[in-house]
Amino acid sequence: MRICILDGENILNKEMLHDTLAAALDFPDWYGRNLDALYDCLTDLAEETEIRFRNEQALAEHLGNYAGALKKVICTAVEENQNIQCILNHA
Repeated sequence: MRICILDGENILNKEMLHDTLAAALDFPDWYGRNLDALYDCLTDLAEETEIRFRNEQALAEHLGNYAGALKKVICTAVEENQNIQCILNHA
């Protein structure tokens, strides 16, 4: 199982967010580093994958409305791809 931890204390901007996602989930070189590209990559994942959110308040402070849009994209991808799980407020 592949695990991606999105820790709001360590992710200070969108670039860091997409760097974290791309590295942890081994996204292809064509990954566009935006929410549309994220959805495309997530729905294509064939390996069991868990995305864990930590320090969500800090993530919201650093990313603003983008943090909410991120969660929405991930939740929609979870509905489309049974290989993905999302865990909020992971300790």
